[in-house]
Amino acid sequence: MDKNTKKDMKNLIKMFEARQKAEEEHNADIRDLAEMTQEAFNTVMGSEADAAAATRSPASDLECLIERLERVTSRLERLPLLRARTPTPPASPAPSPVSEPSLPHQALCFEPTDNMSVNGYQDIVQGPLQVYLQLSQQIGGDVSAHANLVNAAFQAQLRYIQLATTRSKPSQAEEMQLLAPTSEQISAIQQFREKNRASTYFNHLSAISESIPALGWVAVAPTPAPYVKEMNDAGQFYTNRVLKEWKEKNKTHVEWCRAWVQLLSDLQAYVKQYHTTGLVWSGTGAGAPPPPPPGGMPPPPPVLPDVDFSNLSVDDRSALFAEINQGENITSSLRKVTPDMQTHKNPQLRQGPAPFKAAPAARAPPGKQLPQPGAGTLDKPPVFTRDGKKWLIEYQKGNPNLVVENADMNNVVYMFRCRDSALTVRGKVNGVVLDSCTKCAVVFDNLVSSIEFVNCQSVQMQVLGKVPTVSIDKTDGCQIYLSPESLDVEIVSSKSSEMNVLVPKGNGDYSEHPVPEQFKTVLNSTKSGITTTPVESTG
Repeated sequence: MDKNTKKDMKNLIKMFEARQKAEEEHNADIRDLAEMTQEAFNTVMGSEADAAAATRSPASDLECLIERLERVTSRLERLPLLRARTPTPPASPAPSPVSEPSLPHQALCFEPTDNMSVNGYQDIVQGPLQVYLQLSQQIGGDVSAHANLVNAAFQAQLRYIQLATTRSKPSQAEEMQLLAPTSEQISAIQQFREKNRASTYFNHLSAISESIPALGWVAVAPTPAPYVKEMNDAGQFYTNRVLKEWKEKNKTHVEWCRAWVQLLSDLQAYVKQYHTTGLVWSGTGAGAPPPPPPGGMPPPPPVLPDVDFSNLSVDDRSALFAEINQGENITSSLRKVTPDMQTHKNPQLRQGPAPFKAAPAARAPPGKQLPQPGAGTLDKPPVFTRDGKKWLIEYQKGNPNLVVENADMNNVVYMFRCRDSALTVRGKVNGVVLDSCTKCAVVFDNLVSSIEFVNCQSVQMQVLGKVPTVSIDKTDGCQIYLSPESLDVEIVSSKSSEMNVLVPKGNGDYSEHPVPEQFKTVLNSTKSGITTTPVESTG
C-alpha cells in the first residue's frame, strides 16, 4: 500500500477519535467504526509474519478487507451529521476568514431527510453550485456579488422543494405566494445586471441573468426538463463571449463558464429524474374536491307530481283501444265544414291577428362575408415577454412606450392584436411581424430579412437603418417611412389598400408615393397569354 493510502487511513482514525469527544450521542457508533477501521489498518500494516501470510492468500485477505471497508462506508452514510457536514481532520490548519469565504460553507448544513428528491437537490447545492461559488469568489468584484444572489435563489428553491414533500399542491394564488422568494431572487439577479452595464464582467452577469430563469421549472408542466435546457442554451451565448475574451488571459474564467453550464445541466438531469412531468407534491391527488362552477350549484330537478296509477281501471284502457279500432267510423262524430266556413271563399274570415312568424336569419349580401372579430377586439391580459429567440408582444392597448432592446441578430419580434400602441426595436434583429394590429406604429434600426404586416389596419413603420424587404398582406392603410440606406427596398403587397411609401428628401422632408392597388389586364395579341400592368394614381 502506498504512503498516501496509509496517510489517509491514519487521518480517518484521528477523525473518528475527534468526533467521539465532540458528539456524545454517537459515541457507540464512532467507537465501533474506529475499531473496525483500526482492524482494517492493522490488517494492512501488520507484522512481517502477517504480511507473509497475506502473500500466501492475497485474494481472500483482499476480499475480506474490501467487505470491511464497505461496512464502514455504509455506517458512515447512516450518520446524519456526517452526511450534513464533512469534518476537517485536526491535523489540517483552520482556514482564515479572509482567505476563504463563508458563503459556500453555509450551504453545506442540511437537516437529515429520507426524501430522494430533497437529497438530489442538496447534492446539486453541495456539489456544482459550490464549485461555481468558489470560482466566482476567485474572480471577485461584481461576479462575486452576483454569485451571492444566485446562491440565495437556489436556497429559496430548496426550501420550496422541501415544502412540496410535506403537503398537497396549493391553489394557484397560494402557489404564487410560495414562489415569491425564488421569484424575487431571480428579479434581483437580473436587476443587478441592468445596474452594472459598465462592469468589466458584464458578459459574466449577462450569462447568469439570461439563464437563471431555469429555476422557474417548478411552475412548468408537463415537460420542465426541456425548459431548463432552453434557459441553459440562452445563457451560453454570453458564456461563449466570456470564453472568447478570457481564454488567453485567465483560465479561471474558463472554469467558471464550465461550472455554470454544468450546474444547469445537473439541474436538468435532476428535474428529469425526480420531476419528469412537473414538481411532485406529497399529497398529489388527495386534495379537496374541485370547487363548484361560478354562480352556485344548479337547482334540483322539479319533483314529479304524485299520481295514483292504481285508480286506472282496465275498462278505461279497453274503451280507448275500442275507439281506435273503429276504422272509418272514427270520423263520424266530426262536424262538416260548410262553404260559409271556408276562409278562401270568405275574405272577411281572414281578418284578425296574423299568426306568429319567426324573424328571418341575418344573411350577408351576396359576395360579402360576415364580419369577423376585428384586430384588438379580443380583450386579454397584455403580454411582453421573450420566448427563446422570439419576442412576444400581444394584446397591448394604448401603450406608446413598448421597447425591445438587447436583442440578438437571430431574434424575431412578433406583435399580435395590439391597438393604439407604438413599438421601438433597438439594435439589429432578424425580422419584425405585425399581425392583426390596429393603429400601431413600429420604429426599428436594422433588419436582416424583412418586416411583415398581416391583417392590419392603419399601421405605420419607420426604418432608421437598413431593411431589405417590406411585406404587406390583407392590410388597409400602411405608411412606410424609409431611410437613405433603404432606398433599394423591395415592397411586396397583396390584397391590401391605402399603401404609401415616403422617401426622404435632402431638406428633411418626405415625398409620398402611393403603391398601386388596381391593375389592368389585357389579352396579348402577339402571343397567347395576358399582360397585367398597375394603374398608377394620377391624383
